[in-house]
Amino acid sequence: MFPLAKTINSFTEAKLIKFIIFDILIVIVIISGFTYFMVSLSDSINISIAWVQSVVNFLTGTFALIIGWFILPILMPLIAGIFGEMVIERVEKRYYPSSNLRNGRFWPDIIHDIKFTLFSLLLNILIIPFYFIGIGFIMSIALNSYLIGREFFESAAGYHLGKPEASKFRKKHSSKVYLAGLILTLIALIPIVNLILPIIAIVWMVHLYHEIKK
Repeated sequence: MFPLAKTINSFTEAKLIKFIIFDILIVIVIISGFTYFMVSLSDSINISIAWVQSVVNFLTGTFALIIGWFILPILMPLIAGIFGEMVIERVEKRYYPSSNLRNGRFWPDIIHDIKFTLFSLLLNILIIPFYFIGIGFIMSIALNSYLIGREFFESAAGYHLGKPEASKFRKKHSSKVYLAGLILTLIALIPIVNLILPIIAIVWMVHLYHEIKK
């Protein structure tokens, strides 16, 4: 139920290093791009006093970095969608070669990933007011634990069962899936480690699916 060791070992045993590097580059580009955009936006506001403009730009950049860090869990499925199938295939072949895989590709297409990301972003925006009364952070953890757990587990299970059956299987084991989502969401708060969170989530859920299925 906590396949942490197996997940970490999978990085080398399933030959996932190149995907980890690719994942890190994507995350860095996204956060850097968002930060640059926000700073450029603030810089376009003409402030006659140079030092005030510099302070505004610095605060904007810092705020953008913080926001980018916290929305990373929301972007996970979209990032993972780029290489998710290849990672799942490698883990399956290395650890579960006798498993029956469905023909065809399961991982949701880019349209599904974009819709899920926008839906997750909307839900996270809706809970922003709760930060002002001190419970927003807890609500964010609870919400993203469910979203991450559901999306990644159904992707791993769907590789064997198909999407409809994967959804039913996930609901049958909802507490275990939610707990896995909670752990992954908390990992997202750890600097540096969260850069490879999409890979961790994919591999973790593949192993969790097989553990539950035993």
